[in-house]
Amino acid sequence: MIMKCSSNSMRLQQRVALITGGDQGLGLGIAQAFAREGARVCIANRHLDAGQAAAAEICKAGGIAMAVAMDVSDEAQVDQAFAQCAQQWGSVDLLVSNAGVQHIEALRDLALADWQRMLAVHLDGAFLTTRATMRSIEKTGKGGNIIYIGSLYSITSARLKAPYITAKHGLVGLCQATAREGIDHGITCNIIEPGFIRTHLLEKQIPEQAKALGMSEDEVIKKLFLADTVDNCFTTVEEVAEAAVFLASFPTSALTGQSLAVSHGLVMH
Repeated sequence: MIMKCSSNSMRLQQRVALITGGDQGLGLGIAQAFAREGARVCIANRHLDAGQAAAAEICKAGGIAMAVAMDVSDEAQVDQAFAQCAQQWGSVDLLVSNAGVQHIEALRDLALADWQRMLAVHLDGAFLTTRATMRSIEKTGKGGNIIYIGSLYSITSARLKAPYITAKHGLVGLCQATAREGIDHGITCNIIEPGFIRTHLLEKQIPEQAKALGMSEDEVIKKLFLADTVDNCFTTVEEVAEAAVFLASFPTSALTGQSLAVSHGLVMH
């Protein structure tokens, strides 16, 4: 049984967290929440300048943060970024695998290159960062946490998003496999499945979906994004960030291999 209890009111004091895609949107929100809870936050992003700007924003608010360049689908870049973070602060013991992209297109028209790109970012990226985190944690013997950012599409489906849905379903399997193997070294692994959040990715999808389906943007919001919620509300970055803090700070290994839907009832399981 893993125990990480502390008398300090900050739930993530002394933790070192690496967050992929942490320069904006959901990733930045989680990074900010972790920093407020005392974690030292390493923002991993393809574009170093964007990561550095996000890290500076966290530091300005009183947190501790740094940035590293990382294409999550590039093995050498992933390992180098983890080495940089370890050199600065020691072992990474908390991973949030959040980096993601979207592609809207009918399956029959989908190019193999676009399919492969989607799976590379979501699944290869999760695998490579998971492996690096496990190796980092195993060196210290102190245990740690891995959190994947899935989607409501981790457990359901929709038109025009075949590679994204396939990748998000795959993260559930990887989460469960990691939970089984990670426990030998005190590592828990869970996946958060957010509902629709009005990030830059979703804002880009609204007109794309409207054009593809012959609907107005307002109809897309009401009929596709919010129709099945219990309160007609979008999920917020802050709500998902709080769920991530909860999973990262849970004091035992009782909570591992689990999927947590944060969706205003959009998905229930």
